Amino acid sequence: MTFELSEEQLAVREAAREFAQKELKPGVIDRDIKMVYPTDQVKAMGELGFLGMMVSPEYGGGGMDTLSYVLAIEELSKVDNSCSVIMSVNNSLVCWGIETYGTEAQRLKYLTKLATGEWIGAFCLSEPEAGSDATSQATTAIDHGDHYVLNGTKNWITNGSTSKLHLVIAQSNPELGHKGINAFIVEADSEGVAIGAKEDKLGIRSSDTTTIMYTDVKVPKENRIGPEGFGFKFAMKVLTGGRIGIAAQALGILGGAYELSVDYAHQRAAFGKPISKHQAIAFKLADMSVDIEASKLLVYRAAWMKDNNMDYVSSSSMAKLFASGAAMRHTVEAVQIHGGYGFVKEYHVERLMRDAKITQIYEGTSEIQKMVISRNLLKGQLNVPDMKSTMENV
Repeated sequence: MTFELSEEQLAVREAAREFAQKELKPGVIDRDIKMVYPTDQVKAMGELGFLGMMVSPEYGGGGMDTLSYVLAIEELSKVDNSCSVIMSVNNSLVCWGIETYGTEAQRLKYLTKLATGEWIGAFCLSEPEAGSDATSQATTAIDHGDHYVLNGTKNWITNGSTSKLHLVIAQSNPELGHKGINAFIVEADSEGVAIGAKEDKLGIRSSDTTTIMYTDVKVPKENRIGPEGFGFKFAMKVLTGGRIGIAAQALGILGGAYELSVDYAHQRAAFGKPISKHQAIAFKLADMSVDIEASKLLVYRAAWMKDNNMDYVSSSSMAKLFASGAAMRHTVEAVQIHGGYGFVKEYHVERLMRDAKITQIYEGTSEIQKMVISRNLLKGQLNVPDMKSTMENV
């Protein structure tokens, strides 16, 4: 076992850090306040290859491993989580889903645009009454011979108003339950697609999160991903990998808060010495550093397992559960370390605290992660019936 990163991985991390500090940090506060979509920054991310890092070079991607991708997400997330979630969704959910489970025709038609940033993708699973319970899809896709007719509403969709392509999960055969669910590639400019207003969110405010409505949208048969009834399994497989990206985002948020807190603690003096010399502050920094290292081990291990074709279902959930919890706890402490300055936007930590919360919610809440972990722990180890969860029969 080795904990050393390769030269290529180190280069990716350094390039991502430089980009985040030089290109994302200027203006990040203003974009957050005004909810301004980072158009120029996303374009630059595409040009640098950050939007298709794991996609094969034959489809315009970087052909990199998951760990390299995680390192890049981590560095971007120390500064701007609106940009890092745009990158995460496009890489982990959309590009990976199409490349892994799509047809060659789908890869050639869509991946080349997505991997370069010419198009941005969105993953459309959540609904008003189907967030954590992904089996309860009210959106329908009825078979009409050479096409499906799609009707329904999707909520909380990242990249909702800026995406050119939607991966939509919909129910085609209600009598079959989750085995009747399909996944579809839907082009955003299709007739019958309507985009709602941008949500006014607590955090990740400059990323666009919207509701998307589908009314009698015709989807060609060749745009279905996988065989009939594969949609639920597709969604769960894609989300399992996506959780590694969100875990990396939480790790980056934690790391960014730590770096800011260390710098501030060295500069700020109280009672005749830097506050870093006071045990109350030093212990907070110590706790933060421990959880950073623990999160790294979990996140990097999940990425390594994915790259080595191992079962990473529990590992990705563990990484997301722990890292997101640590990010939430310690960003609150980062604000405390900064005192009154931590409560104003200029010092960045209050934004990181707001951004941290969503990592405990999207791509599976912390409660869902515990369901996944406990189900996998009990299955095969204890002589008890299978627990029912959104991972059932995957």
